[in-house]
Amino acid sequence: MTARIPALTPERATAIRDAYAEVQRAKRLRTLGGLGILIALCLVAAGMAEVSPTRFAEGIPRFFDYFSNLVPKLSLATFWADLGEWYWGLKRWTRLLIDTILIAYTGTIIGALVGGYLSFVAAGSLNRVKWLVFVTRRLLEFCRTVPEIVFALIFIVAFGLGPLPGVMAIALHTIGALGKLFSEVNENASLKPVEGVIATGGGWHAAMIFGVLPQVLPNFVSYALLRFEVNIRGAAVMGFVGAGGIGQELVTAIRQFYYSDISAILLMIIATVMVVDILTEKLRHAIIGREGH
Repeated sequence: MTARIPALTPERATAIRDAYAEVQRAKRLRTLGGLGILIALCLVAAGMAEVSPTRFAEGIPRFFDYFSNLVPKLSLATFWADLGEWYWGLKRWTRLLIDTILIAYTGTIIGALVGGYLSFVAAGSLNRVKWLVFVTRRLLEFCRTVPEIVFALIFIVAFGLGPLPGVMAIALHTIGALGKLFSEVNENASLKPVEGVIATGGGWHAAMIFGVLPQVLPNFVSYALLRFEVNIRGAAVMGFVGAGGIGQELVTAIRQFYYSDISAILLMIIATVMVVDILTEKLRHAIIGREGH
């Protein structure tokens, strides 16, 4: 036996239809109001930033002209000669690119080790000294908030030009970034192994090494590899301020309008980042797969 749905009276149907129309009208008004506020805020921001639509329109053709100048002139008849002329500084650029990779690698290793240690101190579930947790978290925030290039400029003043300021700048920023990620992983670790180590007479460091580290190590390695990719790009930028690597050669070519050199160096950096990205991605998947197994 099926239940019978009572029919609506005309007055009730009209009331429901009017209520629905009112809800839709209010929704449209809220949407239009929010859109109007967004447009007004954009206009205010554009005015405060002195954004000129005229200058923007005039600059678009120059923007595309600059990139068209970067395209090298290659012909099939003289391809190898043109290619050799395009990459005339291949040996020097390769050496500088290797320096960039080493700067990123060294900075990542230092940052991962120091950030890994501080992550245990910053984990509230593992460290009962609340003021120390607070201070460590603020320190990590400072390290990851200040851009690497600012750290590099400070270290260049202190230690002079070269790879050392770049390594130190990347290491400091990596400490803050990885320390934050590692501490979140630590807080999700099981405390039973920690209690077991402490019950056998182990101290806090022993509990972290034998109770927590085996649980979180695969995630630590995965995050460190991901950070290494980011640091390669950061190390290339470090050269803009004289912190070593391929970036110093790139900024020189940009300032002197050596368009073919700019495109050649950029392609080398892009290719390097792509290769490193592919290799680290495969390694991360292997680690995560082994952890799941």
